Amino acid sequence: GAEGAQIPDKWPDSLSTPFNKETPMNLSTNGLVYLSSSPPPFCTKGRTGDGNAITSTILKANKFIYIAVMDYLPTFIFTSKPRYWADIDTALRTAAVDNSVEIRLLVSWWSHSPDSEKLFLRSLTDISDGRKVNITVKLFVVPSTAEQRKIPYARVNHNKYMVTDNTAYIGTSNWSGDYFTVTGGVGVVVEGETELRQQLEEVFLRDWNSEFAYNL
Repeated sequence: GAEGAQIPDKWPDSLSTPFNKETPMNLSTNGLVYLSSSPPPFCTKGRTGDGNAITSTILKANKFIYIAVMDYLPTFIFTSKPRYWADIDTALRTAAVDNSVEIRLLVSWWSHSPDSEKLFLRSLTDISDGRKVNITVKLFVVPSTAEQRKIPYARVNHNKYMVTDNTAYIGTSNWSGDYFTVTGGVGVVVEGETELRQQLEEVFLRDWNSEFAYNL
């Protein structure tokens, strides 16, 4: 941005939007659509926060929630001292325990993945009893040759999407607290039985059942 630019205390009304999770757009997709953004200071009047869009989508699911992300950490990871951030994690546990919704997480695993990530993921699978609570996690590993491993920040599945029985969500943020509170990001939510939702489910199941997905 411009030198010395600052986020205003109040965004001008010209940037306000009537479209959010309460009043989404009704498009020719036969679904309802709205955009979300983060962090909160970037949300103009009427705009749904990105974290709120994700938790709302989770809690509206009736049958299943399939999630494919590069990072899943219910913490702030870029602060000098780690801090717990429970918003998405709590929503998933609520959906699994209270609503008996099946949850599958496909999380990318590469050289930059912290070991603590597995501990948080296991804490989710540990509450699964195979009957009413059903949470499964797989790690997605992109194969690489010795030469490819020399390329920094490469050979990783950089997904950031979620699909449920009634909604598709595609975002730009990794799933840790920093990305929803201090980092700029956007998401698109498509509600209803749309072709996009069906295609996203098929993409998830393709990767979930592939040779590159390993049980946690």
